[in-house]
Amino acid sequence: FSNEADPGDSSLEIAGAGQSGLGLPDRDYYFRDDDHSKQIRAQYVAHLAKMFGLAGEAPDVAQAHAAAVMRIETALAQGSRTHADLRDPLANYHKQTADDLWKLTPQFDWQKYFQALGLPPPSAIDVGQPEFFSAFNALINSTPLDDWKAYLRWQLLDSMAPYLSTPFVNEDFEFNGRILTGAQQLRERWQRVLMTIDRNAGEALGQLYVKEYFPPEAKARILELVANLRTALRERIQAVTWMDDPTRAAALQKLDALNVKVGYPDKWIDYSKLALDRASYAGNVLKAREFDARRDLAKIGQPVDRTEWGMTPPTVNAYYDPSFNEIVFPAGILQPPFFDPAADDAVNYGAIGATIGHEMTHGYDDEGRHFDAHGNLKEWWTPESAKRFQERAAAIVKQFDAYTVLDGLHLNGEVTQGENIADLGGLKISWIAFQKALAAKPTGPIGGFTPAQRFFISYAASWRMNQRPEDLRKQVLTNEHAPDKFRVNGPLSNLPEFWAAFDVPAGAPMRRAPADLVNIW
Repeated sequence: FSNEADPGDSSLEIAGAGQSGLGLPDRDYYFRDDDHSKQIRAQYVAHLAKMFGLAGEAPDVAQAHAAAVMRIETALAQGSRTHADLRDPLANYHKQTADDLWKLTPQFDWQKYFQALGLPPPSAIDVGQPEFFSAFNALINSTPLDDWKAYLRWQLLDSMAPYLSTPFVNEDFEFNGRILTGAQQLRERWQRVLMTIDRNAGEALGQLYVKEYFPPEAKARILELVANLRTALRERIQAVTWMDDPTRAAALQKLDALNVKVGYPDKWIDYSKLALDRASYAGNVLKAREFDARRDLAKIGQPVDRTEWGMTPPTVNAYYDPSFNEIVFPAGILQPPFFDPAADDAVNYGAIGATIGHEMTHGYDDEGRHFDAHGNLKEWWTPESAKRFQERAAAIVKQFDAYTVLDGLHLNGEVTQGENIADLGGLKISWIAFQKALAAKPTGPIGGFTPAQRFFISYAASWRMNQRPEDLRKQVLTNEHAPDKFRVNGPLSNLPEFWAAFDVPAGAPMRRAPADLVNIW
């Protein structure tokens, strides 16, 4: 339960309630019947018992509480939507009154819940997954109070374990690190503390970071790249033959309205009311969480503040927000290998250029296309253009469904389609912008590689990663992003420009047959 920009009216903050409450990474972890999934569930229950034991419970009580938590979580998972189902923004928007929510869950006292939060009952609540709340309501009736106490005790232990004494930290790492991701070693304490500061007071840390690592000239260069990418996307939208004129006009209007944020916020969060002390590390984390929660809840019923950021400045990532129709690039990603002011255009367009194009394309992927120029959930596509888009999106779903990651485990093309559409679109858009830059400032080979080859090498190099099999499996089962190898090989195999740059022969794995080519943006 928190605040959100109303998908139907993105100028207003409303309350939002959605499915949650699981300890395993995804609802499917509770139901897959392969040996690996069964083993993970058994290890999870053992982890629960160990954590309860560390909290002072006798072994038999800890085992009983572990079993109770698993029963509750499995029931909550049963009422939860799959990752693929959560991708449809229309199907996950149900604006209701507080009275409607009370009728949906009569066994839960929302009045007391809001009183405990210090919040008046909201006039509007987006209940994302109503069937989850129906399942929760039924579970209240069928579950003993002592089991709920154990479940809530576990929620606290699980969320705070990384900030407690060494036995809790080690047991938390054993399951969430070693078992789920294959990590062999706990990060150094200074690294973990730095991540905690970034999560809980990230804009205070960010002010120090940008002063050290993000000079004004870097921001100016990125804004120039963004302008060039916007021009290239405009050309692509104007050129695609499958989109009719009314939809094209709306798509261009959305592009013109796209907001761009680079580096850091213009207005920083005021942390003066966050009172920290040296008494307790865990206590400071709780204070910071309460500060954030109260700050967010206070927004409900207020106009949306479009100056706020959803990532901290040191973050090595970027995002597109459909409710704001904006792309955001923190200073953390505007560093090598993604961006280097001293590098030539081929390197920068291949890496950060493709990333900028990727985020722009999210406005026109399977989710983003449902939001209009102002960030409202609104149908602006004609039925015919929507049908043609879906046919092309189905081709990229089919392509990625066919990839085997390990041990017969396939990618989920449906879940990853938005990111895959954005990867392919981003590369095409950046390639167009790069060609314009190359025409204005021609360059020859460097290090034996042509400008075209350096563009594609830079793209691939930006995705270099070491990943253990356990983490790879977890990513495939839980993440809307395909593993990095496939984010390189997948889109590049659809690009004739890549084939030409490296003389890829017909029939080679990195050159898809003409009938199989995916071409959306």
